[in-house]
Amino acid sequence: MQAQDSADWNSDDDLDLQIDNYQSSPPSSPPAAVPSSDELFATLVDMGFSPENIARAIDEYGPNADTVVIIDAISKYTVTCEASSSKSKTIDHFLAMGFEEEKVIKAIHEHGEDNIEEIANALISSAAEVSPKIKEEEDIEWSESDDEKYANFLSSDDEKVSDSSSENGNQLRSLMNMGFSELEASLAIERCGTGEDVSIADLADFICAAQIAREFDEFHADPEEQKPNVKKRRIEPRREPRSSAADDEPLRLPNPMIGFGVPNEPGLITQRSLPAMARMPPFFYYENVALAPKGVWDTISSHLYDVPPEFVDSKYICAAARKRGYVHNLPISGRYQVQPPPKYTISEAFPLTKKWWPEWDKRTKLNCILTVNASAQLTNRIRLALEPYGGEPPESKKKYVIEQCKKWNLVWVGKNKAAPLEPDEMETLLGFPKNHTRGGGMSRTERLKSLGNSFQVDTVAYHLSVLKPLFPYGINVLSLFTGIGGGEVALHRLQIPMKTVVSVEISAVNRNILKDFWEQTNQKGTLIEFADVQDLSNEKIVELMKQFGGFDLVIGGSPCNNLAGGNRVSRSGLEGDQSCLFYEYCRILDVVRETTKTMRRS
Repeated sequence: MQAQDSADWNSDDDLDLQIDNYQSSPPSSPPAAVPSSDELFATLVDMGFSPENIARAIDEYGPNADTVVIIDAISKYTVTCEASSSKSKTIDHFLAMGFEEEKVIKAIHEHGEDNIEEIANALISSAAEVSPKIKEEEDIEWSESDDEKYANFLSSDDEKVSDSSSENGNQLRSLMNMGFSELEASLAIERCGTGEDVSIADLADFICAAQIAREFDEFHADPEEQKPNVKKRRIEPRREPRSSAADDEPLRLPNPMIGFGVPNEPGLITQRSLPAMARMPPFFYYENVALAPKGVWDTISSHLYDVPPEFVDSKYICAAARKRGYVHNLPISGRYQVQPPPKYTISEAFPLTKKWWPEWDKRTKLNCILTVNASAQLTNRIRLALEPYGGEPPESKKKYVIEQCKKWNLVWVGKNKAAPLEPDEMETLLGFPKNHTRGGGMSRTERLKSLGNSFQVDTVAYHLSVLKPLFPYGINVLSLFTGIGGGEVALHRLQIPMKTVVSVEISAVNRNILKDFWEQTNQKGTLIEFADVQDLSNEKIVELMKQFGGFDLVIGGSPCNNLAGGNRVSRSGLEGDQSCLFYEYCRILDVVRETTKTMRRS
């Protein structure tokens, strides 16, 4: 069995789940001879620099200049070129959102082209100044206060569309005057409410956050990952028809959402009966959002050998909600919680917030980690709403502030100062080591997106813990839609040696995160990374299985873009362009199962 690594999972610092066992630096070696101009040119080309920039740097500093000087010069040329291109893309990005070019250029000069959120806030503020007067926030009356409703902010399927009214029309016109399209304005009013329930500024905030999140892939994507005009193919494995009419009843979400049981709650279930088809190897584990459109989980279950989903809300395991469904054929007896256990409340996870936490904010859990954050404009409005009151603010103010705090997962970091979670804090809540997504060319926006779409590691580790006694000498894993490696982190924290991991992940930055994690934790096994599940052919799967002796676990969660409740534009279920990749998971799992049978017979 693999020896216990030196990752600092037992740190007493509440935020310091970190990896500290980096490889030591190699011993110093004698200085190498200075390469000739031709050798230097060839070496730099091999490193990926453009010949034009190499020639420019050598011409500027001379052929005998130090290699480091030449590389620094090339890097400056590259950054200058990319900055110019990036600035142009930033302008195009905000022009496409309906803002005036003059104001966009002014905002970019003031905040820099990399500060997308600040530019957006400045443009919204500018537009709000010429829009109709915004109603005073102290008149706002909020009608919903149930924690569960706020926890479902981006995933609930039960929101009601407001009836059209004169107030609705006024807000629609105001948003369109600010440069937003009629569709965007209508969707924002539908999602956030109308009349006294929400201000124009809140609606503008909502639209801007949605635009930034929606356009992230196109705006920031690695050119190698962009595949225009490639339609995702939908593959449906054949399944036997269900035998009972009762099976056609839609699946109902349990309350409380604790699946077969969680460590901190009573009612543990240790036995279940799997359909015969699901008892064949390998083990499989599939995850997606629980609050999907009607019929989605019936379809998922029927395509995964009629295994009923296990629905779990991670708020029963850690300090943040995360409603997910898991379809798997793992044993459910003998589960145990990974150590150290996650912090169970907000105050335990972030003890420094206790000093500033107002008594009238009764939250003990955060809502689902989102892929976008609240704007600086919103947190400033909260500060301005509370500053006039030395003691407890009026009820209307409290309701407004609590609503925004629950909606955007804000925590208290100072007097009257509510702030969104930082990526490092999200890593802690989701069970990743500190700095797991930090650096390596990954922007803050990319970190938010990757963390918002990841596994909750402690929950997944609780389910996978049953594998430890079954694979004492290591496990072969096929990881589909790997993301930032939540499944791999869970296995590592459980101290289950990973002999082989074949990972399939479309995002280059996410693949780099897993690769860095693999090296930093001194994994002894083999990591092989692919970019696209659709490029993983049946023949390649068979080849890999013969090379490594098969797969013991097929784990993954296909994109939830067309399933999540926050998507009011293309929430088309498993027929959507991204979420239809679920059928690729089914295809690959079928090939693994059939190949496993063949290999066992031979």
